[in-house]
Amino acid sequence: MRARWYRHRLRFKETAITSRERLDSKTTYIIELWDEKNPEVKGVGEVALFESLSKEAGPDFESRLDSVVTSLGRDSVDDVLAQVSESSIIFGLETAAASLRAGGKSELWPSRFTRGEVPIPINGLVWMGDYRQMRERIKTKLNEGFGCVKLKIGGIDFEDEIELLRQIRKDYGRTDLELRLDANGSFTVENALERLERLSDFGIHSLEQPIKAGQPENMRRIAAQSPIDIALDEELIGTRSREAKVALLDAINPSYIVLKPSLAGGFAHASEWIALAKERGMGWWITSALESNIGLNALAQYVALQNPAIPQGLGTGELYVENFPSPLKRMGENLWYEVS
Repeated sequence: MRARWYRHRLRFKETAITSRERLDSKTTYIIELWDEKNPEVKGVGEVALFESLSKEAGPDFESRLDSVVTSLGRDSVDDVLAQVSESSIIFGLETAAASLRAGGKSELWPSRFTRGEVPIPINGLVWMGDYRQMRERIKTKLNEGFGCVKLKIGGIDFEDEIELLRQIRKDYGRTDLELRLDANGSFTVENALERLERLSDFGIHSLEQPIKAGQPENMRRIAAQSPIDIALDEELIGTRSREAKVALLDAINPSYIVLKPSLAGGFAHASEWIALAKERGMGWWITSALESNIGLNALAQYVALQNPAIPQGLGTGELYVENFPSPLKRMGENLWYEVS
């Protein structure tokens, strides 16, 4: 086996704003695998490092990629995967290995989705901005036909966010439009329940990560008392062993978990999270974490195998000015795989 990696800079069409940061561009890493006996066929994966969320980010990250490439020259992919701890590298290797097995083609895991028979329903994502920007973005998503819209909140004045929701509900009732919110940990322990109470007036489906991760007792209390279903997102990052996953879910008892495989240990760990959530009657969905079209294609095909029951968060491929070619095409609120 042979391998190499290279950097790729993704530029946003508009500045992406969360309660944590502002992003105009993002560096991602592409890894290629090939058998030296057949070098024309390459498997391609994305090592989708998310620097502000990933604990594995740091000045030595690229040297760790070098070590992985060296290891692939003498060990199997499975052996290397067993030794790697970084979620983004696991995600990239899993994808590259699937791509190589598929002969370098974009169809990694055949399904009705990749045959173009069924789509994956997705939510429309509205990034933070000022009041005017967010209102225009919401209108755009609704005009595009989305029946489920997710708003990132916590970046502007809370009263302005309340007014935005009030305006939405004037035009779209609860049966017409599902609203999801993502606070990205921007609430405090002191104000979370009061804010959740006010937000509940607008028929919110769920709210992701009201307070910062790492406060399980406070999160459990908020989840138990909240009038809105609570979803865990950043809380899941870094939890790897089955025992730790069980302990976290049982300690907090959320209504939903939101999985980013490139941050949560790759696809194998995502499958374990989903199984544990199902055992506890918790809902789940998969969301992308600013991957390029390479990572998004893998995510979509993985999601299709899970038979999702609710809209998924797979719309971020449209964020970038320049991206890799992709078989994925969004039509309204559905993501389709275009069969060539």
